[in-house]
Amino acid sequence: MSIQIPSLRLSFCFFSTLLRPSPPSLSLFPFRQNNLSMAITLSLPKLPIIAPIGSSKLPLPSIPTKLHFSQNPKSPHTFFIQSVRNLKPYTLPLTALTLPFFLHPQDALAAGGEFGILEGRSIALIHPVVMGGLFVWTLWAGYLGWQWRRVRTIQNEINELKKQVVPAAVAPDGKPVEAPPSPTELKIQQLTEERKELIKGSFRDRHFNAGSIILGFGVLEAIGGGLNTWLRTGKLFPGPHLFAGAGITVLWALAAALVPAMQKGNETARNLHIALNALTLVLFVWQIPTGIDIVLKVFEFTTWP
Repeated sequence: MSIQIPSLRLSFCFFSTLLRPSPPSLSLFPFRQNNLSMAITLSLPKLPIIAPIGSSKLPLPSIPTKLHFSQNPKSPHTFFIQSVRNLKPYTLPLTALTLPFFLHPQDALAAGGEFGILEGRSIALIHPVVMGGLFVWTLWAGYLGWQWRRVRTIQNEINELKKQVVPAAVAPDGKPVEAPPSPTELKIQQLTEERKELIKGSFRDRHFNAGSIILGFGVLEAIGGGLNTWLRTGKLFPGPHLFAGAGITVLWALAAALVPAMQKGNETARNLHIALNALTLVLFVWQIPTGIDIVLKVFEFTTWP
């Protein structure tokens, strides 16, 4: 029993020939029996649905001209080569469709060795090293910010002292009487010289740059630390270290959001900026002991690199 189609002849005898174990004469071909079955299965979606002959008066749909199958049903090697050529335009969609079936479910989980060096000790130690450096950098940024604040506040002190200066005595001829400078005037001179030295330090720009570094690397490592924990263990550990780190990240963002108002001279924004960064420093210090415990666990449960 067979179905006759122009330029294509499919028969049960043909399929049985393909599915039969390969004879010795075909052993040189680089494919096995299951490869033949797969080639036939993948090539069938290219064929239109054909109703049995005699069951309908509708004309048979035409076969795409791109399909050029061998007229010899006893040549499975030629049939395989032609099928592969016909499937070339569909390689990428077929790969994307079948890829999930070839992946083991365990490959989607962490802490199983699938991430290689990302689960090793070298990557795990980046977070504590960077955060330790940021702690020291936070102290430095605080010093720079305080010096810049001193540049602004010292001028206010000078203005208040000038109001306390007693006008110099004037002689009858109208000339001022020479007298040694008063303690107030000496204080004004001292603060003026101090302010000049502070201005030379460019503390405003240096504080801004230091804060930008803290914000950038801090947020990066706050997220990177949690990601690395997941890569190594397959889960996160809600606790003081994680919550304190999340709080510090939020405080960094809030402190940075106040900068535009501070640049406009808003004193409330400046005071709130200082308070937020002081709270950040307190959380940083409180986080150090739990961070050390985590580092010890990294050395215990990971290996180089």
